[in-house]
Amino acid sequence: MRSAAIGLLDTFEPMTFRRFALLLFLCAPVAVFSQTADRAYWLETMDKLARPVLSNLAKDNLRQAMPVKLSPKIDNAALRSQDAYLEAFGRLMSGIAPWLGGEGGSAKEVALRTQYRAWALKAIGNAVNPAAKDYMAWDAGGQPLVDASYLALAFLRCPWLWEHLDTTTRRQVADAFIRTRSIVPAFNNWLLFQGMIEAFFCHYGLPWDKVRIDYALRQMEQWYIGDGVYSDGPEYHWDYYNSYVIHPYLFEILTIAGDRYHGMLATVRQRNERYAEIQERLINTDGSYPATGRSIVYRGGAFHHLADMAWRQALPSALVPAQVRCALTAVLHKTLDAPGTFSADGWLQMGLAGSQPDLADWYITTGSGYLCANIFLPLGLPETDPFWAGAPMPWTAQKIWSGQDITPDHAID
Repeated sequence: MRSAAIGLLDTFEPMTFRRFALLLFLCAPVAVFSQTADRAYWLETMDKLARPVLSNLAKDNLRQAMPVKLSPKIDNAALRSQDAYLEAFGRLMSGIAPWLGGEGGSAKEVALRTQYRAWALKAIGNAVNPAAKDYMAWDAGGQPLVDASYLALAFLRCPWLWEHLDTTTRRQVADAFIRTRSIVPAFNNWLLFQGMIEAFFCHYGLPWDKVRIDYALRQMEQWYIGDGVYSDGPEYHWDYYNSYVIHPYLFEILTIAGDRYHGMLATVRQRNERYAEIQERLINTDGSYPATGRSIVYRGGAFHHLADMAWRQALPSALVPAQVRCALTAVLHKTLDAPGTFSADGWLQMGLAGSQPDLADWYITTGSGYLCANIFLPLGLPETDPFWAGAPMPWTAQKIWSGQDITPDHAID
């Protein structure tokens, strides 16, 4: 096959030859991995990431098994060490929830999902049971508000979880979430964390506080600065918080909040599409992307929004689902395959490409990086969906840097 390709190259004029050779080089990840192989790789990598956390928490053994490492710049070692377990659990669950709620797939995938469903139900039970060794610190400082909200998001993304909990565990989940109401959120994206927990209560018919949702939504609208981008608080910072939190949270809360916010929902949907286009263009030809802003050790969680839009089948018309799959696959390879990414016993380490603890901000622990699980949201789509079934194709950066002529990018505001 390689000789035939070389023979074909020999027939091109010099300039065309160079462009075609560059195209082959830039598209190497796409050419190597077929649709079937891509999904298998995603499942294998998700399992590698999730297994240590869920299997141990299901056995009420997470505190004993999980090594808690802290950023060299940590602000409060004792408190952050307590919070690390809920960080790992809540963030992981928000990312794998759509897959847990899915059905079908190969026999191997079905068996894997069955195992993870069993672990997830037991893990939730231990996390909210005050008598369990792994009972989480639901109000230790401010951090639990963040990670309880990711667990609440998991329940919204996967109703199967809530439906299969027993009555006692449901009550304990609600009690745990109520404990976070004592935490005063920071005046930034944290308003959405309390909004997400109230959205959970609303969705499942439990008493909820409309003011917390209303305040979060109205304040975020005040922080919209244009072209699909929000400021994370009064001052704008160039980072990935529009993806880590703001866009996925806003849309989820708005879809639950009811008729009152229909006008806002339409506006946010347009902004979502624009920011998805921006995100896809940030992915370089090799799956790398600008290592800019705080929390960069969340790895592929930087593309939480793009993955969320793909899972919701809400990508803008400019983005073919298969090209987004190929781009996100390249990100996964770049951020989770590097030597040192996982410890010898399988735990995710701090870093963006390998073990890089100096990249970690002052609030980062072993658990923080599991936000990267949110790149796996499209696993909630069946293998027949265009995201998985579409033939491999280059994404925007590969098209441009191989010399392909494409339409220009434009702002929406």
